[in-house]
Amino acid sequence: MVATSKVSARGTRAIVFWVAVCLVLVLDQTTKLAVRSVLRVGERQTLVPGVLDLLYVKNDGAAFSLGRGAGPLFVLIAAAVVCVAFAYVWREDIPLSLVLPVACVAGGGVGNMVDRLCAGYVTDFLATSFVDFPVFNVADIFVTCGIVCALVAYNVWESGRERANADAGGR
Repeated sequence: MVATSKVSARGTRAIVFWVAVCLVLVLDQTTKLAVRSVLRVGERQTLVPGVLDLLYVKNDGAAFSLGRGAGPLFVLIAAAVVCVAFAYVWREDIPLSLVLPVACVAGGGVGNMVDRLCAGYVTDFLATSFVDFPVFNVADIFVTCGIVCALVAYNVWESGRERANADAGGR
């Protein structure tokens, strides 16, 4: 019975992972397509006055345009991150609350990887107007939020396991 439930849990984690990756990818690519169809490179459109603008930028670097021209390396890194993320979700007995943020990181990585493979650059388009900050995209949001949420979920999960182990040892 234990082996069956482990396989079932593993399958559930895998399904949640890939569905989330696909949803992030669709949302990311849809927003990028919309921006490319309505703005020219360098064109700015105000979304929320004094807060957020659309600004279409072609980014051939990584986060904050670092590493310009190293696109093939970034594709390999993104592919490795997705493989490691899925292996972690598949092999480890982790809660779904940790699977989802890991999938968000992977989905964001795939979104930017698709851009690099298809166009040779990443489409960035969200620009803050209240603070000087690099232009970013939906994939970047999912990567950043996914990392933060994964760290929080992991710490909550791990502290719960430690309490359970302490309670079991104290009997």
